[in-house]
Amino acid sequence: MIPWNSSLNGQLLTTEAMDQINTATFAILCDQGVIFQAPEALAIFQDHGAVVDWSTRRVYLTAKIIEKALALAPSSFTLRARDPRHDYRMNSEISGFTTFGVGFSVISRETGLPRPSTKRDLIETAIISDYLDTLDVYSHAVTARDCPLQSIDLHEAEAFLTHTTKHCIHLDLGGKRNIRRFIDMAGLLTDGVNNLYEKPLVSALTCPLSPLCFPKDSCDLIIEFARVGLPVNVLPMAIASQTAPATLGGTLVVSNAEVLAGLTLAQLTSPGTPVIYGCSSTSFDFINNTAPVGSPQLGLCSAAAAAMARYYNIPSYVAGT
Repeated sequence: MIPWNSSLNGQLLTTEAMDQINTATFAILCDQGVIFQAPEALAIFQDHGAVVDWSTRRVYLTAKIIEKALALAPSSFTLRARDPRHDYRMNSEISGFTTFGVGFSVISRETGLPRPSTKRDLIETAIISDYLDTLDVYSHAVTARDCPLQSIDLHEAEAFLTHTTKHCIHLDLGGKRNIRRFIDMAGLLTDGVNNLYEKPLVSALTCPLSPLCFPKDSCDLIIEFARVGLPVNVLPMAIASQTAPATLGGTLVVSNAEVLAGLTLAQLTSPGTPVIYGCSSTSFDFINNTAPVGSPQLGLCSAAAAAMARYYNIPSYVAGT
């Protein structure tokens, strides 16, 4: 049983609780393993001493591999912006704010009714965010549902990269071709992709497929971003009682295992890759058959995830309520 901090004096988890979550996480990663659906990712793990079952695409890590990856992950780094005044320093000691991401509808100003979001809506969110002092970085807020599916990621990137001077986080980037083109687009803003190491104007978020699976798109994003030194946010969206155990402690162990697995892939690909500890895990609403983002349970998961990020001394990005 996880020993929660009943005093809630700014720290949800006790040190004992974090130690227990860490121990359970290592047991999962070493004994149960994690599925990585990209052969390239499997080859990287195998080359660094992990046991790989190619028939099931399951990777079994060792404590030594995980601990080395954690030691290589930077404890702080700067998310650069086109306007240097908006550069944002990521670490585990300060809190900043960003837009919530990838909404698929907006309330029409003309009718007051919801409608599908468009590229123009995305442009407007970027412009507004550029002027808001309370927003430190921009996460792309809505999806451009009026754009072709095969290139929607790039249309969205063009919209926000050209309409805000803040650091931009792509939240829905998929497919190796589009991932590389997005990196090329960012490189145009820095006079070449090679300069992204020194001036990472963009980062991206990827969600594992809970429980304990990284789809090919997630693997590709982590690998491609690591190769050019761009920050990557590994953000589990585990759902208690559905894709994770019913208990908050069990859900945190699944989420934590997914973050550490993604972080390890990034560090094995390119040591020192900036990795953000993400979390948007929550409970399941059995009455409405949905995963509520605004629930108290999501707030608890986010607070606990931020505590685990501090435990590992890496920056975090968690959902709000």
